[in-house]
Amino acid sequence: MSRVRLGFIGVGGIATGRHIPTFRTLDEVEITAVQDIDRERAVKVAEELGIPGVYTAIEDMYPHVDAVVICTPNKFHAPISIDAMNHGKHVLCEKPMALTAEECRRMIEAEQRNGVKLHIAYHYRFMKEAIASKKIIERGIIGAPIVVRVKGLRRRKVPGWGVFTNQELQGGGALIDYGCHLLDLAMYLMGDVKPVEVSSSTYNHLSRTNTVNEWGHFNRDTFEVEDHVSAFIRFDNGASMLFETSWAANIPEDENHISISGVDAGLDVFDMKVNQADEDLMTTMRIDYIKVDEPYSRLQAQDFISAVKNGTPLRVKSHEAMEVSKIIEAIYKSSQEQRSVRL
Repeated sequence: MSRVRLGFIGVGGIATGRHIPTFRTLDEVEITAVQDIDRERAVKVAEELGIPGVYTAIEDMYPHVDAVVICTPNKFHAPISIDAMNHGKHVLCEKPMALTAEECRRMIEAEQRNGVKLHIAYHYRFMKEAIASKKIIERGIIGAPIVVRVKGLRRRKVPGWGVFTNQELQGGGALIDYGCHLLDLAMYLMGDVKPVEVSSSTYNHLSRTNTVNEWGHFNRDTFEVEDHVSAFIRFDNGASMLFETSWAANIPEDENHISISGVDAGLDVFDMKVNQADEDLMTTMRIDYIKVDEPYSRLQAQDFISAVKNGTPLRVKSHEAMEVSKIIEAIYKSSQEQRSVRL
């Protein structure tokens, strides 16, 4: 394979704003096709970006591509991914992997059955802070993680575009759209752990009141997804996680935060520092510089194309993405049934 022929399924904002511009910078890639149920938009994108193939039916695209990037609403991630893999195509699917763990399982079966690559676009793993944090943990500096604190909080930033507040198409709100990134990164840094119990509460009071929203207009009367989540998660190795995410929190400013308390030291991922103590001293080591030469979006694209062309391991493995979806599903169930959920 000289160049990977790449097609895009869904050409909304995430495709045109991130993935298409990024993949166009890679010499190993030729973007040959776009598909969208809105043919007029697909034609417009193709004309503006010089993409030769425009399709309404996905199956008509398959003969012209080696791999696809799926940028549809969450409801369609699993069926489209499975169909593409059954046609022998490699898949980069936007997060979350799917709406349920069962859908994720079927996606993994299709990946294995067809011998293709399935990458879920959890791009936080490619951020420079994530890369440096993984190195620190793998070098044994903090020891085994015990307690992890995760916050993905935005102040009055409900997405006012697309279908983000549509329960049927998205499967949820702040958690499945935004908090999943921090959840995935935290679990990636913890290592090979599996969730065993979840206790949670979800809320949507904040976005149903007539208050300011920085990210556009949405219908508050029909707002049907959660905008705030809190959860406590236990893992099979005894570690635990305190997790909170929101689109619309009443806080002074947005906050992306992951801190990991290990047996030997602690690690703060964003605004990076390592916190240590010995017999008579407590010290904080700040990370002044991280040598990562590429933006996270390009590193993610390179990771996928390298896996397709050379068979290299993906940084985001499908079974890991499924564990994130298991937790998301359990958080919703725990809140709905007002009880802890065992996985």
